[in-house]
Amino acid sequence: MASGSRMGSGLWTSKQNKLFEKALALYDKDTPDRWQNVAKAVGGKSAEEVKRHYEILIEDLKHIESGHVPIPNYKSTGSNSIGDQEQRLLKCIKLQ
Repeated sequence: MASGSRMGSGLWTSKQNKLFEKALALYDKDTPDRWQNVAKAVGGKSAEEVKRHYEILIEDLKHIESGHVPIPNYKSTGSNSIGDQEQRLLKCIKLQ
């Protein structure tokens, strides 16, 4: 997932990242004012910040899918594990 250290606007909390994922599923690429809506859903971030976070995420996914970066082997601790969350996000992004 996009790391806070790569964000010029500061760190993203786990809660903000989860809200970001849910907002991406709710507001697809055809939604008017998509980034404003995602920013409202996340809270504490501007439309520009969430758009940049998305662009970094897409870059990361391209690197993973091209084989340049291995997918981390997370231990599964149930439906809320990080690996499961990443898989849901990958599915959501690919649908867009």
